[in-house]
Amino acid sequence: MLINSLPASRFSIFGRSTRLLIAGIALLALAGCATQAPVDDGGRQAGQWERQQADVDAFDTWTLVGKAGLRTPQENNSANLDWNQHPHYFRMLISGPFGGGRSVLEGREGRFSLTTSDGRFEAETPEALMEEQLGWSLPVRAMPDWVRGLPGDHASYQLETDELGFPNHLQQDGWEIDYRDWEQVEGMWLPRRLVMNYGDLRITLVVNQWQSTNQDA
Repeated sequence: MLINSLPASRFSIFGRSTRLLIAGIALLALAGCATQAPVDDGGRQAGQWERQQADVDAFDTWTLVGKAGLRTPQENNSANLDWNQHPHYFRMLISGPFGGGRSVLEGREGRFSLTTSDGRFEAETPEALMEEQLGWSLPVRAMPDWVRGLPGDHASYQLETDELGFPNHLQQDGWEIDYRDWEQVEGMWLPRRLVMNYGDLRITLVVNQWQSTNQDA
């Protein structure tokens, strides 16, 4: 019987080549894992917030449509919110139970007015105006920054970030803001759901729509 056989050296070469190939594939896989940025279920990636902060800061003319929930020891209500923001002007349309039906809060260059079914009222600050007429108040002057995930530049603050580097918890002016969810808008990540607490007052804001508006107020 004739048996064909390959030299032992040929087997050694094949074995060594196979081991080298497997090792190379393993190294490539490990390199791919090392360079891939962490991603959450919503698609956010580590480093994105830091890269987009300048764009978010420049995003100062917008419309926000959403719903706000108000909770105190005495009441638990909600209202629809249509908020138009410009650098020197804002207009908030609050409709629903805690808006007293339909209320319009406006501010321009230090002048603030609130229009309700009872008439039109003015005050030196929007917070004082809302407290006098509605019995509760939003931190109106700080909120344009907070709702974008930014601390206001008017006072000191403490900011905590999540594992991806996005704002997670902000403390400023006695308020505590928790960022619960995010959505991508025109290439930027903006808050979709945030909870603001001040003592016994708790406000939950859910954003249904962010939109850039470039018209002059």
